[in-house]
Amino acid sequence: MRDFMNKNEAKNRINKLKNSLRETDYAYYVLDKPIMGDAARDSLKDELEKLEKKFPEFITSDSPTQRVGGKALGKFKKVKHGVKKYSLDDVFSWSEVIEFDARVKRFLKLPETENIKYTCELKIDGLNITLHYNQGILDKAVTRGDGVVGEDVTHTVRTIKSVPLKLKKEANIEVGGEVYMPIASFEKLNKKQLTTNNSQKFANPRNAAAGTVRQLDPSVAAERDLRAFFYNLDSRDRSRPVRTQFELLEYLSELGLPVEEHYKKINKIEEAKGFFDSIEKLRKRLGFGIDGIVIKVNDMNWQERLGRTAKHVRWACAYKFAAEQATTKVLDISVQVGRTGKLTPVAILEPVVVAGSTVSRATLHNEDEIKRLGLKIGDTVIVQKAGDVIPDIVEVLTKLRTGHEKSFKMPDKCPICNSSVRRQAGEADHYCTNKKCFSVQKRGLYHFVSRHAFDIDGMGPKIIDSLLDAGLIKDAADIFTLKVGDLEPLERFAKKSAGNLVVAIDERREIELARLIYALGIRNVGEQTSILLAQNVRNKKLEIRNKEDFIEVFKSLTVEELSKVNDIGRVVAQSIVDWFKDERNIDFVKRLFNNGVFIKTQDTINNKQGKLSKKIFVLTGGLDSMSRDEAKDKVRKLGGSVTSSVSKNVDYVVAGNDPGSKYKKAQELGVKILNEEEFLRMLK
Repeated sequence: MRDFMNKNEAKNRINKLKNSLRETDYAYYVLDKPIMGDAARDSLKDELEKLEKKFPEFITSDSPTQRVGGKALGKFKKVKHGVKKYSLDDVFSWSEVIEFDARVKRFLKLPETENIKYTCELKIDGLNITLHYNQGILDKAVTRGDGVVGEDVTHTVRTIKSVPLKLKKEANIEVGGEVYMPIASFEKLNKKQLTTNNSQKFANPRNAAAGTVRQLDPSVAAERDLRAFFYNLDSRDRSRPVRTQFELLEYLSELGLPVEEHYKKINKIEEAKGFFDSIEKLRKRLGFGIDGIVIKVNDMNWQERLGRTAKHVRWACAYKFAAEQATTKVLDISVQVGRTGKLTPVAILEPVVVAGSTVSRATLHNEDEIKRLGLKIGDTVIVQKAGDVIPDIVEVLTKLRTGHEKSFKMPDKCPICNSSVRRQAGEADHYCTNKKCFSVQKRGLYHFVSRHAFDIDGMGPKIIDSLLDAGLIKDAADIFTLKVGDLEPLERFAKKSAGNLVVAIDERREIELARLIYALGIRNVGEQTSILLAQNVRNKKLEIRNKEDFIEVFKSLTVEELSKVNDIGRVVAQSIVDWFKDERNIDFVKRLFNNGVFIKTQDTINNKQGKLSKKIFVLTGGLDSMSRDEAKDKVRKLGGSVTSSVSKNVDYVVAGNDPGSKYKKAQELGVKILNEEEFLRMLK
C-alpha cells in the first residue's frame, strides 16, 4: 500500500479489492472452487483492512472485512447455531504474539510482568463443524456457515468413522472441531477424480473435505476418507465442570471424541515460540494439513471475562506459519545479465513479506513467461516463495488494473555493454552476443570462486569487484598470479588480510576434476553434470596429468558420445562440445594450468562401489542435521548421485523442512520420498 495514495485513488483501490475478495470468497465458501490460495487472499484482505483503517469514510457494511464468514449453501437445511461462531485473530509474527499477550493482560488489568498460562494447539486446515449430542447420541452436525446460520450435514458426517455416533457418557453438549482429509487420501482421491468421467481435481485437502461433507448422497462421503478433530465445547456439560482449556481437551478425549495429540500447556507466552518452531519442523510428517498453531488463554473464567470483539474472540489467536504467497504490485521490470550472457527479466516489487522474509524482487525467467502471465508493469500480482526457491510471480490479478499499466519488451541491446541481443531459434532465452561483456565476465568470476567450484576462502563478489576495478585481474586465470604486494594497496586489504587471501588461493591450486569443469561456467553445465562428465572421463580410464591431457580429452568429446551419458541430453552435450571448440576458451585453460592450477590424481568425489551406487537422489527443503551441501557430499561418497529435478529416473526424494514443488512432483510420479530420519539411516 502506497503511503502517498490520495482519497480518490484509495476509494478506487478499495472498490477493486472488495470486488476481487467477494468473487474469491464466493468461489471458496459457496462453490467450493477456490480461484486463489489462502495466503494470497489474506494478503489482499490485509491491504483492504489497512486502507479502510487509513480512510474509514470508505468502510461499507458490505465490505469483506465486516463479515465473519461466507453464506451457507442453499441445498441443505439451514440451522441456527445456539452460540454464534467467532473467528480467530490471525497473527504472522512473534512480535504480534507478544502484543496479543499484552492485550490480554491489559484487558484483565494484570501487571505486565505477570505470566499467563496458555494452551497451544495445532490449527487444523479443515472444515469447521459443530456436533450436537443428545444424551450422548449424535443428533446433528452443522457447518459453520456465516457464524449465525449453518447447514445440516448430519447425513455425511455420520459416515466419518472417527466421529462417535455415541459418546462414552450420556452428555447433552455441542462440540466444535474440524473435518479434514489426510494428505495421502486426498492424493488418492484426486487420481480417482481424473480417471472418473474426466472430473476436476480438488485444489487442496481442505477443499476436498468441504466438498465431501456437502455431498447430498452420503454414500459418496462414505467412500472417501474423512477424519475429524475436536477442540471446543460450544455448550457445556454442567455435570462435568471444566476450568481450563487443557482440561477441556482431556474431557473431549474422555468422551471418545478425537483430539489432536500435539497440544501443550505453557506457563508463559515465551514458551509458545518453542512450541511453534517444533510444530513447524513436524508439519510435513503429520499426514494432514495445518497452517499454524492456536494459542488460547488456559483459564476458562478468564476466557469469559475477555469475551469477544465483533469478529474475533479476545482470548485466543492463530499464530500462522509464514505465508508462501502474498499479493503486491510490480513497480518495474529490470534485466540482469548472467555469467553465460543470459538476460533475465526481474520484477521490481513493492516490498512484501513472503515465507518469513521481505521480498522486493521476483524472477520472470524469460520473455515467454511474461507473455504467459500476461504481466504488465503496474499490475497487482501473487508472489510465491517456497523454502529456498527464488520468489516467482504465479498470477496476475487483471481485475485490479487501473488502465495505467505498461507492457514490457525485452531489450534489443545488452543493458551492460550495449551489444546486440540474440534469441536462438527453439530457445526461450535471450543472450548478449558480446563474449567479453563486463557483466558476463564479472559473474563468471563470482561463479569461478564459489563454493562448488574453486571455493577460495575470502574471495567474495566485493573483493573481485575491487580486483577488477584496480586492473589486477582480467579473468579467472589471473587470480593465481596475485601476490601480497598487489593486494595491500587496495582499500579492503591490510598486510595480514592480503597474506591470508594469497594463502587461500594457493590452497586451491589443486582441484578435483568435477570442480574444475563446473568452475569453467559452461552453459547448461551445473554441478551434477560436471560430476557426471568427470565420472565419464574416469570410467574411460583416461588419465589427466597436465593441460595437454585435459585439452586433448575434452576436445575429443562428441555430442553423440556425451548424449549416451545418463542425464546429459543433446542440448547440454552440444554446449560442452561448443565450449571446447572455442580457441579463446582453450587459451584460458592453458593459462590456468600455466599459472599453477593442477588436477588431483585421486578424485574421490564419487565411489562407484559404494552402498548407494547408481542411486539418484533429489534434495528438497532444509535438513536439521546437516547442510544441503554436506548431504550431497555424503551421497556422492557412497556412490550415489544428486540431481536437481524430479523424474521417473530418480530413486529417492529427500524431503526436509518446507519442501517445495519437488515434493509434490515426487508424489505425482510415485517416487520414493524419504524423511530426514530415513535418509540418515541410509547413509550409515
